[in-house]
Amino acid sequence: MFKNHFITAWRNIIKQKFFAVINISGLSIGIACFSLLALYAYNEFSFDKFNKNAGNIYRPYVWFDALNGQPAAGYMDYSGPTATTLGEALKQDLPDVINYVRIQLPYDKSLLRANNKGLRAEVTYADPSLFSVFSFPLKYGNAASALRNLNDVVLTESKAKELFGTDDIVGKIIEIKIGATFQPFTISAVSKDIPENSTIHFDILGNFLYAEKYVNGSIFVGNDFHYIDKQTYVQLRPGSTLANDKKQLQNFLATFYPGYLTDLKNSGATWPKNEIPVNLKLQPLLSIHTSDINLWHDFPHVDLKSIWILLAIAFGILLIASINFTTLAIGRSAGRSKEIGVRKVIGADKRQLIFQFITEAFLLSIVSAIIGLLLANLLLPYFNQLAKSDLHFSLSPQIFFLFVSLVIIVGLIAGSYPAFVLSSFKPILILKNKIRVGGSNLFTRSLVTFQFVLSIVLIVSTIIMLQQTQYLLNKNPGFNKENVIVVDASESDPAKIFPLFKQSIINQRSIENVASAAAGLGAGQNYLGYSDNGLNADINIIDTNYLSVLDLKLIAGKNFNAANINDTVKSIIINETMMKAFGWNTENAVGKEIKNFQGQNAVVTGVVKNFSYHSLSEVVKNQAFITSKDKGYANFYVRVKPGDPTAAIAAMQNEWNSLLPGIPMRYSFLDDDINNYYKAEQKWASIVGCASSISIFLACLGLLGLAALASINRVKEIGVRKVLGASIPDILALLSKDFIKLIIVSFLIASPLAWYFMNNWLLDYANHIHINWIVFLITGIAAITIAFITISFQALKAAVANPVKSLRTE
Repeated sequence: MFKNHFITAWRNIIKQKFFAVINISGLSIGIACFSLLALYAYNEFSFDKFNKNAGNIYRPYVWFDALNGQPAAGYMDYSGPTATTLGEALKQDLPDVINYVRIQLPYDKSLLRANNKGLRAEVTYADPSLFSVFSFPLKYGNAASALRNLNDVVLTESKAKELFGTDDIVGKIIEIKIGATFQPFTISAVSKDIPENSTIHFDILGNFLYAEKYVNGSIFVGNDFHYIDKQTYVQLRPGSTLANDKKQLQNFLATFYPGYLTDLKNSGATWPKNEIPVNLKLQPLLSIHTSDINLWHDFPHVDLKSIWILLAIAFGILLIASINFTTLAIGRSAGRSKEIGVRKVIGADKRQLIFQFITEAFLLSIVSAIIGLLLANLLLPYFNQLAKSDLHFSLSPQIFFLFVSLVIIVGLIAGSYPAFVLSSFKPILILKNKIRVGGSNLFTRSLVTFQFVLSIVLIVSTIIMLQQTQYLLNKNPGFNKENVIVVDASESDPAKIFPLFKQSIINQRSIENVASAAAGLGAGQNYLGYSDNGLNADINIIDTNYLSVLDLKLIAGKNFNAANINDTVKSIIINETMMKAFGWNTENAVGKEIKNFQGQNAVVTGVVKNFSYHSLSEVVKNQAFITSKDKGYANFYVRVKPGDPTAAIAAMQNEWNSLLPGIPMRYSFLDDDINNYYKAEQKWASIVGCASSISIFLACLGLLGLAALASINRVKEIGVRKVLGASIPDILALLSKDFIKLIIVSFLIASPLAWYFMNNWLLDYANHIHINWIVFLITGIAAITIAFITISFQALKAAVANPVKSLRTE
């Protein structure tokens, strides 16, 4: 029986090649697109799950509620009045904590020397317990002895091969530049490469005690330093409820730092009675990657809402492809009514007819799924390039179950409607042509409308995302980012190098001015922190040329004076936001004193106009500028004259090579550094743009099939109209008007939906565009035009056909 149904189904597919190709290609593309987007989302949700203890690993942090007008914030690097660290105290005082590990993240890439080869790599420091808390398996070496000594390091197998050409290198020596000198380290183990979906990554791993003893929690730049991010992770016993035990964690914090609330009160902070504004919390490892918690100096997060939007888009595209599949199956059934009538007359029962239609749908669905998976695998490298990811297909039980379910659901939906409708008709009515089932019924109209609603929403979303991205890229951040080259001097002693470097290039005709600063501008840059009186601020150490090189505007006071840098009174320049946080204005801010600023009182000498030193999607935070007697800091800013910068770069490289032979000059363009903030927006706009293109293509593909069915079902009507004098434009209007009406209805439904979703999306940006009605007008005209061209392809074919051929059987 099944064999007969299969043969019949295959013959029907061969007989209707055009519709079979449309059906299979549409669903295959939909499945391929869904597979890629679902794989991306699955990877984002799977972060850190490879760790054996993942469900029991937590990251402690101290959370400060909003106080004195300052936003709430959390700190992972929190210490008490004693030398006992947070991790040590948690393990000593709380029985549920069975292990802990401290990790110090790299500030920047360090210069390495090994095997007569030099390169740069990020150096992370951690306790030896890292290998027992996390599942980072070693390829060579022993987890128990790795990082036993202060100068032990662990390399990943990829970094080992890059340096030595092999990964069997335990016992070999590598030199790492710490400060101004190279220090020798012994390779104690080689780990397997860290999975891409791991929050914690390292190329080279050193002993945390070494960083604590010699790096002292900072990277020194001349006589100044940059803060290095430290984090603690604790492993709880299985079944522990400590993470949700607010009272026990609060009691621990009071023991760890007995006077923390008193210190807060003494700083002038106030809060409602019966509320504690500072709390110790434990963040699950599995939630870090998708967290929306604002922790100081944290890992980059993925926006959880964006992942759900991506999944919604994936399901939307699959739904559009499935709707095409279903509507064409319904439409094709119109030409098979007589076949069903004859089958019923010769004895076929309803069950057999239903099984026949579902068999055909399943056959098409299975073929489409196979082609879709092959297409997705073929397109995966291009998708990885688009999404800036490194995804791989693997046939896990979840993936296999998903696609089996997909084939079953699509097959049932596509086959059930025509099967149950046609199999229930009486054969006498079918054979007398008194029944019509086709693409013009309410059900198929609703499906066509729905898929165009999805497509139009995606198209509008893409346009608005692109506009917002361009807005962020083109908006003035408050300083002149054009024609500025940034030189990374962190591998040198800037205090000695900068004066010589500046003196040798300042007279070049292609160079206008030179400055230096401790913190950089652009994605991935960190700042020193200041916290007092419930107020937090980012600090940058600058020289006296910094404001003029970047064209920053002083709205009160004056710039630093080089002659007064060694004064006993510390001078400070603040931004507008920090000025308002203190309750000052431009009339009285200059001369105000900030007490206990980095151990001494500071006097405000100037107020700089707000500028976005972080992404424009964020509000401008409190920022302070200080200077010191040092003559240079880690970042050199060279403003060059507009035009070709080749001559300026060549002059800079010549001077750098003469000052620091053997250390290549690392430089970047400031506008590129700033634009790196918006890589996520550019990536999302590209992904959604591709998705919207695919969705409109699939919708039009279905429309093409329905238009073809409509022209087939009305072939005699078209012949009669032509005989009676109807012109080709009349026939085109006849076949297209109903479809165009559906597109217009789709547009009217989709427009408010798209506005609602994108308006909410834009609210996440501190600086954003306003949605313009022209976007909807252009999208509507484009959708109608594309649909009309698609329909016209088949309508024109029907309009120019010889009416004699369609009427000769009458």
